[in-house]
Amino acid sequence: MFGDITRITRARTGRCSSWDITGGNADAWRLEPGESRVLADLRGPGKITHIWMTQHQHYRECLLRFTWDNAAAPSVLVPLGDFFGLGHGLVNSYQSLLFTASTAQNCRFNGGCALNCYAPMPFGERALVELVNESSEPHGQYFYVDYETYGHDLEPGTGYFHAEFRRHNPFRGWEEQLPPGTGKGNAVNKERQAWDDNYVILETQGCGHYIGCNLSITNFHKGWWGEGDDMIWVDGYKWPPDLHGTGSEDYFNQAWGMQDNAFLRNGSSIFEGGTTLSYTNHPWDEGAYQTSYVHHLENPVRFQREIKVTIEHGHANNLSNEVSSVAYWYADVPTRTVAVPPVAQRRPVRRDNQGQWLYDHSNQCPGQPVPLVDGVKRA
Repeated sequence: MFGDITRITRARTGRCSSWDITGGNADAWRLEPGESRVLADLRGPGKITHIWMTQHQHYRECLLRFTWDNAAAPSVLVPLGDFFGLGHGLVNSYQSLLFTASTAQNCRFNGGCALNCYAPMPFGERALVELVNESSEPHGQYFYVDYETYGHDLEPGTGYFHAEFRRHNPFRGWEEQLPPGTGKGNAVNKERQAWDDNYVILETQGCGHYIGCNLSITNFHKGWWGEGDDMIWVDGYKWPPDLHGTGSEDYFNQAWGMQDNAFLRNGSSIFEGGTTLSYTNHPWDEGAYQTSYVHHLENPVRFQREIKVTIEHGHANNLSNEVSSVAYWYADVPTRTVAVPPVAQRRPVRRDNQGQWLYDHSNQCPGQPVPLVDGVKRA
């Protein structure tokens, strides 16, 4: 972490920011609806070392778009809040090594929030950092992009930072196909069935290493949303996968449910509700929002040709909540990310004053239905 702090390096340090060039105090940029603005256009070789941003709305409507070395497509394309580890368009204070957020309006929509990213982002020729306002309103943005440039090429083997956003609203688990009174029983999810049906966090080709993700759940049902095993395939399909976990909270380095904490490498950036009373009684996750994160900093998942990072949604993919995620990885060359759903299809699912979910079927982006699995217990 501090490996370079004592090394005197021949580099130039710089910053792009939204400062008021007139000398006044109007330091926020205004983006009109549909407008894209370049926050930083840097010539390399160099490295982005820190990004700070603050705003009070449009956490899902605005997109961050980073393009390295004049590539044909961006390598980062993620909604503003989700990039910094905050799902659902909510703001909340939390701290990790890679990302932090600070607000006086915890667990609220569209509150003022300071966002920081410390993930190193090297580039060889050029770094283009853009913000896209896809909302129907003007957007105000304060920002810093801190960087350094070098008089020499990057060291061989240096990777390019990538991040992409995915969403299923809802993930269509097999329990929705069953009448009341049926249960999971000994439901089985393995082999090609798991490869095909699990929620996909990342699927990409090339050479690099995966360093973690955040996963956001809108829990529509009354009960625990977890128990889904993480399954990560490296360089092609095989059974069992190269990394096979034991449950959703276990993948996020917690246990017996998720807790209201945020550690340097893992935790909850958004945790809505009270206290877990027991493993079988989770009052906090009944009809709640959750964003969990894990960063594989000492144990990245390395791949030579391709990687597929997945997780079951509920045991054997039985649940049908809203699920969204951001994956983070480094690749040896700039790589295209997946397309982001249109702005209407990535807005959070809200509740009325009675706590009932307000489903807007016209704005859903559902996944494919998960077929019934073997071992389901009938009523």
